[in-house]
Amino acid sequence: MPTRCRIRSAPRRSATSATGCRRGSRRPDLNGARASEPWLPDLCRLPRMAALLGLAQLVVVVVALVPDGSAPWSAGRLLSASGYALWLALAVSVLLCSSRRTLSALPVRLGAAAAVALATLVAALAAAIVHGLFASVGEAETWPGFWRFVGGSGGVVALITALALRYFYVIDGWQAQVSASARAEADALQARIRPHFLFNSMNMIASLLRRDPEVAERAVLDLSDLFRAALGAGEGNSSLQEEVHLAERYLAIEQLRLGERLQVAWERSEPLPWTLPMPRLVLQPLLENAVLHGISRLPAGGRIEIGLAATADRLLLRVRNPSLPPQADGPHGAGHAQRSIGHRLGYAFGPRARMTSGWEGGYYACEIELPLD
Repeated sequence: MPTRCRIRSAPRRSATSATGCRRGSRRPDLNGARASEPWLPDLCRLPRMAALLGLAQLVVVVVALVPDGSAPWSAGRLLSASGYALWLALAVSVLLCSSRRTLSALPVRLGAAAAVALATLVAALAAAIVHGLFASVGEAETWPGFWRFVGGSGGVVALITALALRYFYVIDGWQAQVSASARAEADALQARIRPHFLFNSMNMIASLLRRDPEVAERAVLDLSDLFRAALGAGEGNSSLQEEVHLAERYLAIEQLRLGERLQVAWERSEPLPWTLPMPRLVLQPLLENAVLHGISRLPAGGRIEIGLAATADRLLLRVRNPSLPPQADGPHGAGHAQRSIGHRLGYAFGPRARMTSGWEGGYYACEIELPLD
């Protein structure tokens, strides 16, 4: 399918900050999380469950060591408090593990608040049950008051749950960014200039050698620029000017191959931040998708529209081309390239980088928005 690049929501597109574009009206997060994956940290993992249990035990030890003027804790009191804290931590872990996908269906802030509230409710109910059991056997006088015990248990569990979820959420995001960056660099080095494109280009150049040697020489130079960029994709940043130059070289080769079937329209709204540092191979893969999954599948071809504009603090990139409808076009490999671009942009520019894509009215479009500050 075709592609376009811009940043604002359009019909049938979502408006979350993303990590890469997906086909149709969905958009992944640029920070690395795909829309189909739960954002709530996975507490079903044994290391994370053990970390929560360890954190609960640490709280008990800290409370036991606090010099509050009361009698020192006995071994029995420490054991009973530890058992109670570990029981609460295990119950909260299992509950949040089982409700992970349900909570992840909510917006992040609302879902996080719901997760903390759920953990607090479980702790309060458990505290009420424990206090009631000890009251039934006549030992309630040795315990704090009912509301103090229930409120204290709920408050401590809420605080620990919030801190643990935030910590695991940040760790998950960092790991996703590192993984996405490594994967994107490998993709750029190995697969960004597709083998069939190389073969087609070499055959086209061979056919031009006798008929038009000057055009063949220019095509060879354009092809060398593309492969130089691919081989240097993991070695530092590019710039907006270099990305546009590379895109022009790629489209020049494809126009020689497709002839009048491929038309290109550039829309540049000056002034533009031509020296803005960018990850390498951001624009060219989007144009490759537009040609491969859009123009080349249409008997009459079509026109690719590339728009560049800048505001005081944002850079807007847009790629738009005609395309077959999603149901007729079927699945293709554009999604992986767009996710890779989204991951790299999120890694380079942070959560303010946005990427959307979607098909509407016979056109497929991808839009990218990058912060300039």
